Amino acid sequence: MKAHDGIYLDGAWRPAAGQDVIEVVNPADEQVIGRVPAAGPQDVDAAVRAARAALPAWAATAPAERAARLSALRDVLAARKDEIAETVTAELGSPPPFSQAVHAAVPIAVAGSYAELAAGHAFEERVGNSVVHHEPVGVVGAITPWNYPLHQIVAKVAPALAAGCTVVLKPAEDTPLVAQLFAEAVHEAGVPAGVFNLVTGLGPVAGQALAEHPGVDLVSFTGSTAVGKRIAATAGAAIKKVALELGGKSANVILPSADLARAVNVGVANVMSNSGQTCSAWTRMLVHRDRYEEAVELAATAAAKYADRIGPVVNAKQQARVRGYIEQGVAQGARLVAGGTDTLHERGWYVSPTVFADVTPEMTIAQEEIFGPVLSILRYEDEEDALRIANGTVYGLAGAVWAGEEAEAVAFARRMDTGQVDINGGRFNPLAPFGGYKQSGVGRELGTHGLAEYLQTKSLQF
Repeated sequence: MKAHDGIYLDGAWRPAAGQDVIEVVNPADEQVIGRVPAAGPQDVDAAVRAARAALPAWAATAPAERAARLSALRDVLAARKDEIAETVTAELGSPPPFSQAVHAAVPIAVAGSYAELAAGHAFEERVGNSVVHHEPVGVVGAITPWNYPLHQIVAKVAPALAAGCTVVLKPAEDTPLVAQLFAEAVHEAGVPAGVFNLVTGLGPVAGQALAEHPGVDLVSFTGSTAVGKRIAATAGAAIKKVALELGGKSANVILPSADLARAVNVGVANVMSNSGQTCSAWTRMLVHRDRYEEAVELAATAAAKYADRIGPVVNAKQQARVRGYIEQGVAQGARLVAGGTDTLHERGWYVSPTVFADVTPEMTIAQEEIFGPVLSILRYEDEEDALRIANGTVYGLAGAVWAGEEAEAVAFARRMDTGQVDINGGRFNPLAPFGGYKQSGVGRELGTHGLAEYLQTKSLQF
């Protein structure tokens, strides 16, 4: 797609206040594929004012009409599915099959789910002698990451619109082109002017201005825990609501009774998907000591298969960061059984699919989010030891448990300090709440729980 040279403000593409631009680079070949405005505080202010002006009418719109606009948005996105996939492949480097199956298809499904929720949600309920009314929280500042660029946009914007909120979106500077495509889809779907606004820009400039703006009632942010802490502090000073989906270091616990080959192969695939750039990836594989070496051999073999089909990481900085963690793993005594810091291609920001064995819980690679195709395999003595290791990080976003009997896996999963656990390879559910414990965030996305983040409650007594 051709990049717009303006921001989407109050229903139209308009020039940004300044002349600064962001170059969008294809991480697979390091070529510039587009340029977008680097919006500043003046542009953010104009977008928030537009959203504020549009709020009363949109909030008063019947849920059925909001559902109709979301249905139309879903249909436009579905019609442009191929273009979405091509755009994400170009600016993120995602392999085309993954772009089609995940980066394009999942946001379409999520948009459709919120069309249905908007039409059927009980925005009012009777409780004794009171009527409890759920109304939109107001203007939403949505700040989204680059790793699942369209999914994260839809996961914030769709429930916000369903709730009756208006939105200012600041997408990641590495992947702004699919955000512009989304703005085109919103326009084509007939969403009224000012209800959705897009400002492309740098996080420390446009993102910070949006988080700090007094006209924003809720900041919904997905990204690193470090940035999330700063946003929470800023919002706290203004007593402003936040929804934060942050980092993860999820444990894939393989109990002794599990089908080891299946658990290991699925676990490796989970880590290598999207070049490891997934906050909920199961980057710590926990295996009982009696089957540990067997699991290591299986994982090394599985990882090697991804060497010629994995995409690049998003930019040179991320490539250096991931390789730095690999070097730390080696320096701290972990055993490298696959991958490493070797270059896969002459051009592009690639990282080899990497597997470490003999990883201990205190090692850096077992504690910190790497955000690349790097798997750490840890040994445990018994179930209590496995639980201690699984819960032994500051994060609690996701995880997995494998066992011969489903009940055994469920019993273990209930004791994990994490927001979402897959049982024996359970499938992704776009209606289930997604979000974390501890430093993995505040609030939930997707389904009715995601919708609730954008509502506030008023009770009327009779």
